[in-house]
Amino acid sequence: MNAGSIHQSRGITPEEQRLYDHLLKLVQSESPQVLNERFRLLFVEATGYPDLAFQQDLDRLVQATISAQEFRFILNRCCHILINRWQSRPQYYGAITDLVALFESAPTRPITADFSRSRIIKQQRTLIQEFQQTEQYLTLKRLATVLQPAPTETESFGTLIRRYPYLYEHCLVAEGTPDIQQASIRQLQADRQKQFELDLSKYVTYQVRRASSNRVIHPVKNPTLLDDRSLSQALHQFTGKVHGNDTCREVAQRFLTHCQGVRSYKEFKAELYHYLTDTVNPAYGKRHFNQQFGNLLVNAYPQSDSQPLSDFLMVRTCSQLLNFLVVESIHRPQHFVFVDLLSNLGATSTTQLLLQIVLLCRRVKPYLEKRFSILFHHYESYSRDRVQWLIAAMENLQIALSTNFSALNLCFVNQLVR
Repeated sequence: MNAGSIHQSRGITPEEQRLYDHLLKLVQSESPQVLNERFRLLFVEATGYPDLAFQQDLDRLVQATISAQEFRFILNRCCHILINRWQSRPQYYGAITDLVALFESAPTRPITADFSRSRIIKQQRTLIQEFQQTEQYLTLKRLATVLQPAPTETESFGTLIRRYPYLYEHCLVAEGTPDIQQASIRQLQADRQKQFELDLSKYVTYQVRRASSNRVIHPVKNPTLLDDRSLSQALHQFTGKVHGNDTCREVAQRFLTHCQGVRSYKEFKAELYHYLTDTVNPAYGKRHFNQQFGNLLVNAYPQSDSQPLSDFLMVRTCSQLLNFLVVESIHRPQHFVFVDLLSNLGATSTTQLLLQIVLLCRRVKPYLEKRFSILFHHYESYSRDRVQWLIAAMENLQIALSTNFSALNLCFVNQLVR
């Protein structure tokens, strides 16, 4: 039985429910500092908890637990009971970091201090150690990072997650995350995204005013990690008239209108090839990319070639293209094509290619975000200087999605200096 089926099939025992109710009551009355100490005694030390009845409930859960996979869901829910209360209060963000860090602290109390429970204490401490290797704990660590102030430039790539709201639902939610916490994550994502859009709008307005006025204007900080020229180029490419007199969005809409007249899926694939390769630098495309891309489309669902184009085929085809262009899955994280595109076309042009796919089929936008979350997971522990190429790509995607999938109005963008 895998972890997913365990989580789906298991019910909540009376011991679990009493434990959850206990924490729910405490989180409404105790300070975060006091509650974190209680949590440490109950879970990390596994001894010395002041309320014996709940220690005994946890003992029974530890003894009855069939594996660390099952126990992690119990522990994850206990964490989220506290986090969900504290997450709405910025002054408590530090307490969330402290809570998550508890699991990496070694117990200080000897097992022999509670000799009659020594076997259970040892078993529980082993389960706590194993929890640190789970997806649930990784998402807790990421959430703590997201809620902290902006990281310094010397920190790892993983600390940049707070900059990319499009990663939140994929990186901050694990199996077993309570529904109420998932809703909190979505709200956090919406708030962070709205703030980025506001900051970007202010920056563009400032740059335009500065270029057209001799007055001293209070500076507005570039909200991205790109330099000013690269940001200007990205904004022009994602929102400006880059295809003659059309924006990326207008080109996609015109192509969709054209596709209403195609007679078969095979004909659609041929048209799609030209729609997308037209955005690729011809010199690069002729080397090998266009041929690879064409072969991929020819071999995509050939059994459906004679059928009319359907929403299902559109979604499946665009998803397969994103697998090819970015990365397939967390189990097959090879991304040679993506790195090659970035090396030869640059982050902005590569992102434009991805944007043209998502504008064509908006239902695959979460799928594209998931591809980037896989890359984030793969390089999370790397130092920033080793993944500057990925940072540039993620910054460009943040800009592309913000300017094409929101109410953000950057009507002045064509006045920016390139």
